[in-house]
Amino acid sequence: PPDISRRHVLLMDPVLATGRSVCEAIHVIVEKGVPPSRIIFVSLIASPEGLREVATRFPDITIVTTEIDHCLNEDLKVTPGVGDFGDRYWLGL
Repeated sequence: PPDISRRHVLLMDPVLATGRSVCEAIHVIVEKGVPPSRIIFVSLIASPEGLREVATRFPDITIVTTEIDHCLNEDLKVTPGVGDFGDRYWLGL
């Protein structure tokens, strides 16, 4: 919306793995004029590595998650996680 810089933004991603895509999304929102303190990121499952990446790059945002899993595996998937949410949702795998 044209007045996004005056709003609070709720950014959602079901699984936070590496944090790279979330950081890119936050970067785009900040470029539109939204202060990081007005961004709330919500995930269902998060890895410690992803949380650390987002919190380090954007210390002023609020992060909400329901579960912090153990770690990322060698394929950069949250372990134990729920599999690839996007594939399950969009491709029916």
